[in-house]
Amino acid sequence: MPDLRRGVFFGIAAYTMWGLFPLYWPLLKPSGAVEILAHRMVWSLVIVLAALAVRRHWSWIKELARQPRKLALLSVGAVFVTVNWGTYIYAVNSGHVVESALGYFINPLVNVLFGVALLRERLRPLQWAAVGAGALSVVVLTVDYGRLPWIALTLAFSFGIYGLVKKRANVAATESLAVETLVLLLPALGYLLFLQTTGGATFGHDAPWHALLLVGAGVMTALPLLCFGAAAIRVPLSTIGLLQYIAPILQFLCGVLIFKEVMPSSRWIGFSIVWLALAIFTYDSLRAARMTRTARKAQKAQEAQEGMPQPERSTT
Repeated sequence: MPDLRRGVFFGIAAYTMWGLFPLYWPLLKPSGAVEILAHRMVWSLVIVLAALAVRRHWSWIKELARQPRKLALLSVGAVFVTVNWGTYIYAVNSGHVVESALGYFINPLVNVLFGVALLRERLRPLQWAAVGAGALSVVVLTVDYGRLPWIALTLAFSFGIYGLVKKRANVAATESLAVETLVLLLPALGYLLFLQTTGGATFGHDAPWHALLLVGAGVMTALPLLCFGAAAIRVPLSTIGLLQYIAPILQFLCGVLIFKEVMPSSRWIGFSIVWLALAIFTYDSLRAARMTRTARKAQKAQEAQEGMPQPERSTT
């Protein structure tokens, strides 16, 4: 039980940090989204390598080097997480925090769609209802915005593909992040060098605290991932599924209460449909998990009963 509580604490910490990201990225202005993204890649690698050095954990490198398929999957993951990070930074710094929250609200439904389309999974009726409600919300919000909510859809699908690739690669969080950021290192350094030579860089040309905040982007990337990794090995998947809503809820509150983004009634309707879809999805997931646990207990009880010696029958 103490280990479970510790895992829940790590999970809450990870999703809270992700949920409060909208408060951090505006501090990095006048840096543009791509410059922030490049610094995030570089300094994330530094932080991850430091964490691995403290643990003196390098044996995984040789093992992973002998598995080109996993390296290829992590490279693909690096591309999609770059798209996700870049879109999110752009969304926050251009005043679309609420729409970015929408992306992470609908991400669980996108994962369900991937399960059907790519993994040939069969959906239960309530899951279909949740996906249908999610699709309806996108239609409502498209009418509200006057365009497809492309920021939300890009965030949801890029993170969904990233999660799918990570699941297929099956590499621990710290090690996989090290590979992903290493894959991105040369493009990131190349872009930063280009900015420095053309005079477009802000790192080192603004106040000293600005450079420290750009370095801090690496900490802000690596720390919640490390907390999430610690949570994932300690708590059930159903608990992680509930905790994941902390991040978009906090992002939504930041957008509405702190950044004062406009929320017309039509947008509230669209978000309400999303929340209804998530409520259906969560209820169905918890019910399915409870039924699975009950079935397993019944099976174990039956196996134990069958393994007990039967009483001898009287021959008189």
